Amino acid sequence: MDQARSTISKIFNGEPHSYTRFNLTQNMEGDNSQVEMKLSSDMDEEVRENGTGDHLNHTSNGRPHIVQRFKRTPKNLCFMAATALLVFIIGYLIGYVAHRKRDVAPVCAPSVRPFEEAVGRETGAAPLMDWDDVKKLLAQKLTAPKLDGAFREFSKVSHRAGSAEDEMLGDKVFQKFKEFGMKIWTDEHFIKVQDPPVSGFNKIVYKNGPEERPKGFLSYSKTGSLTGAALYASYGQEGDFRLLRDKSVNMNGRVMLVRAGKISPAEKVANAAKMNASAVLIYPDPTDYSFGDQTDLYGHVHLGSGDPYTPGFPSFNHTQFPPVESSGLPQILAQTITQAMATRILRQLGGENPPEEWGSYNKLGHENDTITVEVNNVPTEKKIINVFGVIKGFVDADRYVVLGAQRDSWGPGFAASTVGTSVLVELARSISDMVKNDGFKPRRSIVFASWSAGEYGSVGATEWLEGYLSSLSMKAFTYINLDGIVTGRNGFKVAGSPLLHTLIKNALNEVKNNGNSLAKQFARSGWETNILETMKMDNAAYPFLAFSGIPSMSFRFTSGNKDYQYFGTMLDTQEKLNAATSGQISQLAVAAGQFAGQIALRLVHDHLLQMDLMKYNEIIRSNVVKINLKAKQVQRMQPKLFPKALTVQWLIRASGSYSRASSNLARDIENSNLDDIEMCRTINDRIMTVERNFLSPYISPRETPFRHILLGSGSHTLKALASPLDAHRIGNPDADTNLFLNQIALATLTIQGCANSLAGDFWALNDEI
Repeated sequence: MDQARSTISKIFNGEPHSYTRFNLTQNMEGDNSQVEMKLSSDMDEEVRENGTGDHLNHTSNGRPHIVQRFKRTPKNLCFMAATALLVFIIGYLIGYVAHRKRDVAPVCAPSVRPFEEAVGRETGAAPLMDWDDVKKLLAQKLTAPKLDGAFREFSKVSHRAGSAEDEMLGDKVFQKFKEFGMKIWTDEHFIKVQDPPVSGFNKIVYKNGPEERPKGFLSYSKTGSLTGAALYASYGQEGDFRLLRDKSVNMNGRVMLVRAGKISPAEKVANAAKMNASAVLIYPDPTDYSFGDQTDLYGHVHLGSGDPYTPGFPSFNHTQFPPVESSGLPQILAQTITQAMATRILRQLGGENPPEEWGSYNKLGHENDTITVEVNNVPTEKKIINVFGVIKGFVDADRYVVLGAQRDSWGPGFAASTVGTSVLVELARSISDMVKNDGFKPRRSIVFASWSAGEYGSVGATEWLEGYLSSLSMKAFTYINLDGIVTGRNGFKVAGSPLLHTLIKNALNEVKNNGNSLAKQFARSGWETNILETMKMDNAAYPFLAFSGIPSMSFRFTSGNKDYQYFGTMLDTQEKLNAATSGQISQLAVAAGQFAGQIALRLVHDHLLQMDLMKYNEIIRSNVVKINLKAKQVQRMQPKLFPKALTVQWLIRASGSYSRASSNLARDIENSNLDDIEMCRTINDRIMTVERNFLSPYISPRETPFRHILLGSGSHTLKALASPLDAHRIGNPDADTNLFLNQIALATLTIQGCANSLAGDFWALNDEI
């Protein structure tokens, strides 16, 4: 362009060259327009003849002198032809340069309207493959025979975390990623867990009966020995303990007998501890579990995730921290017992009848029904290895979606870990092949992670999060959990961040199983009614969502309303899963891989992240409405206690701010010129801040790790704000007004901060929200 400008300047302004002047004037008195066209050589001649240096000769009355006739000499015609040819060449060069620049420049045209189906456009940085072609390629490469081979390769009778078998499987995953041409690395952590005693045993004794020695155990239980009166407490849920309290049952120092299922062992123990129980015995009831009565259960009781002895910190070998424990570690004994042991105890219990809601036939237990519990678990240090592989993006390589699966298990763990690991490796192979051989170019990166110590409470994944939290929260925009994805064939369940609901819905409509889409097969009354469920604390995706603020999801094929009964046992084998799926493990694993793969590929294929910001608006408003109604009830019932102090006005305003900010961002996406990679990146970064900014910055991650105010756990959540209001409503003397006002203020500031971040530049906040 500089050369072109120089040439043009020399042509039109340089003295050595001739130039042509056009003069178009309109006769003000109605005459037709006349044209003056002079070449410089003629004009020079005229100037010399008239003795003036003006290019425009004027008559005495000031009007321009019009040359009436143009002399077509050979010299003039030669100049005209040369000038026309030169102008044509220059125009052609300018057009070529402009077109070439448009081809080379990385363009980020919008591939989607906000939360609608995408319409792709080619870019120079990463040619956009048609979405239908992407789906077809994945379907061609992810097949049942390939998964069958992976099942055989990654099946082990035993591969407990930190064992030689676990490390060997990790090396297999590493070699597979290397074979696929991926960038690979490992992450070592040195963790502390609890294992059963090597030389001794845990035991229970009912009254003066024989000593029972269960092989199963619950890691992280308090150790020691005690004797207390037995008390049956159904599943050990909060509602179960409320029913016992309503019956005025004394729960102090009792040994709780609770059924396995519905909630995690850690939640059961935490609920019992709130009732001042001394110990918890968990057993598989025959109405929920149809396996033999001698089957042992394994698990953990840390109400949290990660290494509980380095809460909030990574367990790297070189890190040194003062002795500290997670607030989620129980202060009471916890142990599993077999069905046969529990049956012998339940049959002998006296005392009152249980609540009618339980439908139980045994008694609750008398003060004389004593049980001695002895737990001798030993702390054990283990080295665990996480294995990673990455397919790098072609535009925003430093932004990535993570797919992960645990590699370890208490026993065979076929449903718990083998299926997930196999699908992880096969997805890595399929997508790598699409990039290498089929021309697929993801805009963002895809990270594949194989975790260890998942059975101890997602330890490997959480330690990685803790070690790289500051960078991960800025760059990882989604986590997809592949643990336990096939446990049956009659149902399908999904738990995930509201930001991912639109992606999930689209994938349900696109992925097929047995000839029908997953939506048609399992969501006849609507996917949110039949398929969507709340993410539980023991889900491996939960720390990504509630601790790190990364939009996360988990899913699984199920056996209708029943949970897979072999998790946490030595019976989780391929034969048992075959029976639960009617021999369709491979086909169901293919559908599960397609579901996870399509969501991941959509997130790295489109120019803009398809995340539904308005979903959180609905959740915030729902919670705020409930809190406001309860606050007004308290004001009416306790006017002296709350004359004017209790108000949720600012919380309502913060809710409105988020609503406006999310609507404005959706409008920005629609109205902005997105043929700009930086603008695309900026908008995506604004979307990525939403989940992270719902983490309360006003509480300690060591004391309360799950800081998400909408989906987390603790007194800081919007859901928990209703509890003190209920206490005030019934006149509970322990209700603390100042504590409630402080909690509501911090929740308000968190929501307002999220709205501010979503709005963009801080100098525009007043105008935006």
